[in-house]
Formats: sequence, structure tokens, C-alpha cells
Amino acid sequence: MAMVSMLISLPTLTTPNSSRVNRYWQAPKRSSAMALASANTEIATTGVRFAEGEEKLPKVVLTSSGGSEADIYLFGGCITSWKVPNGRDLLFVRPDAVFNKKKPISGGVPHCFPQFGPGTIQQHGFARNLDWSVIDSENVQGDPAITLELKDGEYSRSMWDFSFQALYKVTLQTKSLSTELVIKNTDSKPFSFSTALHTYFRASAQGASVKGLKGCKTLNKDPDPKNPLEGKEERDGVTFPGFVDCVYLEAPNELNLDNGLGDIISIKNTNWTDAVLWNPYLTMEACYKDFVCVENAKIGNVQLEPGHTWTATQHLSIN
Repeated sequence: MAMVSMLISLPTLTTPNSSRVNRYWQAPKRSSAMALASANTEIATTGVRFAEGEEKLPKVVLTSSGGSEADIYLFGGCITSWKVPNGRDLLFVRPDAVFNKKKPISGGVPHCFPQFGPGTIQQHGFARNLDWSVIDSENVQGDPAITLELKDGEYSRSMWDFSFQALYKVTLQTKSLSTELVIKNTDSKPFSFSTALHTYFRASAQGASVKGLKGCKTLNKDPDPKNPLEGKEERDGVTFPGFVDCVYLEAPNELNLDNGLGDIISIKNTNWTDAVLWNPYLTMEACYKDFVCVENAKIGNVQLEPGHTWTATQHLSIN
């Protein structure tokens, strides 16, 4: 795959005319009532609050003036819930998910960084296994947003010996959920990485379909994940009749997911050049019927020089 060099200056993650709090809070190693109380005094932005999540892990709850809501766990920087005004949650967390920091949260929108899939370090990298920190919050005309930060440390350097900064801004509107991921090379030497947002959508797998992929080059990992078959997508609507694990190279910047439950979800992006569809079928018999994964990804390595950044956005919305 082509190597990609991105020389983009670091954008300003703020919006004019916004109610904004710019205070740093490091996710505690253990959640406690005192820690959460302290956090709530520091984040005083309308529509942004700290709460105690599953197994007492700290999370941030965003609530828009239009009645939508989103939950973001600081462990893994993982968005686990996106409820639209009618109360329907469009994301899915697997029933086998654990919230004890011993493994990544299985579901929602996990991070894959600095490696997507298998490779020289652990599966899907380490960003989903670490506590992210809240460094900024704001509210623009009733739409709340937070910015999370992840930096290198002893754990990350034990497998990937580079200095970096990852900023992840999550913005909630009445009918949309937007994210902006910025990776900055803070090292004195260049590094490369691949990345993805491994989004789980609540769905009827048998009734779900994705439009917008016709004509894309495919790398189909069924039946042999280690030797994907190259091909070309000929279908207008890609369905999930059984096990699905397929990469779509140079995918368009907008896909449409019919989740089979009455929702059409627009998935727009900038700079996520590839897409992945996944459903484990009978290998996850307890819940495969209830979700599909439509993932924005950067499959080919991004080459990043010292001081430079790479930025990608995702915008999920319903009518």
C-alpha cells in the first residue's frame, strides 16, 4: 500500500463565541466519589458532566439542548453510547464487555492506534488500553464538546518507543455525533502508524446494509484472514449475510448505514481514507445479530515527521 506523508499544522480545537472551560484533569487510576466530585467542580460547562460508569470507571456525559446524549469513558477514550432525542441508542456495547481496565471496552467507538489489526505490537495498538485526560470542554449554542488527550508513557513506550500527543474532540448535536482525531509527532525522529475508529452500531445484522462502497477495491478476509482476497465491490448495498470482515480501500467520504431497525445513519469523514465492515457471525453467537461494525480507517501507514500532525474527522448523523 502507498506510504502517506501528512504535513499538516496543528489545528485549533476551539470554536469562536463558545462557553468554554480549559482545565486539565487526569483520569484517576481508580474512580472514587471524591475524584468525581473534584472533576465536577473543574468542568463547569453546560451539557458536560462527569459521572461514575460501569464498575465505577469515570465517564463524561454530554447532553445537548436538543435532547441527545453521549457517554465517553476516559479509559480508552471510548464513546459507549449515543442516544438521539427519541431515546434510541445507535451504538452497541457487547454483553461480554468488561470495565475493569484488564482489557479494552468491547463496543461503542474504540480507538485503534498506533496499529490497526495485528502487527508488531498488540492487536489494534494501545490507545484503547489507557486512560485519556480531559483537557478542554465547551458549549456552542447548546451543543457540548470535550477534548481528550493521550500522551506516551512507560506502557506505550514499552512497545512503541516514540513521543506523541493524541487529541480527540467529541461534539454532540441534536442529531449528530462528531469526532476529530489529531495525532502529533512530539518526538525528535519520524514515526509511522495506522489507525481506525472501530465503531459498533446497534443493528439487525440480517436487515442491515451499507451504501456507497460500490466500485471500491476490497481486501476480503473471509475465509482466510492472513491472506485476504483482492476484489472489487459490485453491490449497491453491502449486506451482512454471514461472517463479514472486509477492507475497502480508498472509500468515499460518505457512507450510509441502514441499521435494519428503522434508522439511516450517514457516516461522513475527512482523511479516513479506508473503510472496514465487520460482523463476527457465529464466532460471537451471543450478540452477532444485534450489531454491525462500519469502521473509518487508515490502513496504509501514515509517515509523520517531528512536529507535524495528522488529522481525521468523523461525522455521524440521522435525519
